[in-house]
Amino acid sequence: MRVVIVGGGKVGTFIASELVGAGHSVTVLEQDPLRCEHSGSGSSTERTAALAEWRNADGCEVDALVAAGLETADVVVAVTGDDEDNLVTSLLAKVEFGVPRVIARINNPDNEWMFNESWGVDLSVSTPHLLTSLVEGAVGVDNLVRILSFEGGRVRLSEITLSPDAAVIGQQLSELGMPRGSTVVAIVRDEHVVVPRGDTALSAGDELLVLVSEDTESTVRDLLTSTT
Repeated sequence: MRVVIVGGGKVGTFIASELVGAGHSVTVLEQDPLRCEHSGSGSSTERTAALAEWRNADGCEVDALVAAGLETADVVVAVTGDDEDNLVTSLLAKVEFGVPRVIARINNPDNEWMFNESWGVDLSVSTPHLLTSLVEGAVGVDNLVRILSFEGGRVRLSEITLSPDAAVIGQQLSELGMPRGSTVVAIVRDEHVVVPRGDTALSAGDELLVLVSEDTESTVRDLLTSTT
């Protein structure tokens, strides 16, 4: 997979390191020339990230994106510290270069409403909202917590920990009657991931990762949080 990362700060460097380590082809565009001067020294993350192709370039400029060969990218990740830059990069990547998958970082939660398909964003990540969701999920059970949003918020990945008195305890997934447009994609049980199947029975304390649509979220919440 070929990935172009726009923004070579700490976040971009970490992503580059992880992807290079996984064997992917990575190009990083960064405006600050000092950040582009990676060497064999530094942390293990920086050393691995240095194996990516680094370009001193502005990811908001079409010429820079052409030079980086954006038309051959499978994924573009816009993770600068400026929301406007991330949106411009996303729109150019999708409209001008037809990149199949565009992921953008949201720095200011007030700007989240703009990070949708209208601006070329397939998946947006808001660190403040993600942290809030993780806190909500850590303080209790029986609460459907949003983790990620897709397609402008119309599709969501949510998490819930089943309480001991949840009505669905003991039921198989095929018996739940989940609405169309929603599905359980993974179950974490006793610190192990269970691949859900139709005959998988639910247990108290199960952490369910559920993919829901905007229309089915409330129905799934009621189904999984109702008690006996």
